[in-house]
Amino acid sequence: MIVLLGPTGVGKTDISINLARHFNCEIISADSRQFFTEMRIGTAVPSELQLETIKHHFIRFLSIKDYYSSSLFERDVLNLLPAVFSKKNVILMSGGSGMYIDAVCEGIDDIPDVDPLVRNKFIAKYYQEGIEGLRAKLKLLDPEHYSKVDLKNYKRIIRALEICETAGRPYSSFLKKQKRERDFGIIKIGIERPREELYQRINRRVDDMIAMGLEDEARQLYDFRNLNALNSVGYKEFFDVFDGKISREKAIELIKRNSRRYAKRQMTWWSKDKEIKWFHPDSLQDVIRHIENLVFD
Repeated sequence: MIVLLGPTGVGKTDISINLARHFNCEIISADSRQFFTEMRIGTAVPSELQLETIKHHFIRFLSIKDYYSSSLFERDVLNLLPAVFSKKNVILMSGGSGMYIDAVCEGIDDIPDVDPLVRNKFIAKYYQEGIEGLRAKLKLLDPEHYSKVDLKNYKRIIRALEICETAGRPYSSFLKKQKRERDFGIIKIGIERPREELYQRINRRVDDMIAMGLEDEARQLYDFRNLNALNSVGYKEFFDVFDGKISREKAIELIKRNSRRYAKRQMTWWSKDKEIKWFHPDSLQDVIRHIENLVFD
């Protein structure tokens, strides 16, 4: 498995298509925002031509109303691979969702699936009592995780609470991170650009999304704004416009800023992974040589 990773806006889609053509292989998308059918423009889904050119898996295969997680992604990818490897000894996984990539490459703790009713219960608690109510509940159920979690991030607190209730044991008891062996080789390729170059690309891409109709796409999804899938850059800012909280111009400015911040968080996630070999996206031939030296020598 060739794993092509990198921050938002860096140019992964084009280089993944070129690599898949060269190695005559299929692509697994590891971009969790591209999983959802209703979110096309704001998630920079590959074009119809690109999707027709190379077979892709896990692109727009879920509804925003569906529950999905990195553990389910791990399960689904591992179930897919035997059939793919029976036809070809190389597959490419490309994306920017670090947790989902790690789940496939290293495994993830056996965290149970959560009943949507349990999740909705804690979401309702958040709206009724605020984040303070969630914090108090987590401190009671899992003081160890309470001492480590970002107490300003209500989504992470809700995630811990729903696991505590579903499993009947602390969320922290699942987070032991023992790497699992895989029966296939993994080559990690990182794509990066100088920061200013990347940020300029992100700003231009946001402008392109606006021109393509991102605002209308967000408006069509406004009634579903409380779903987890839509707590995403490019949508949540326009929801604030529709609620009269900010101007359209401010929303576009925030989408650019929040996209740049997301790219920075992505790079921080991968900064400690010494298995990644980093390249500029213009260095396609160097990437190919690196992979061929590892796969075919």
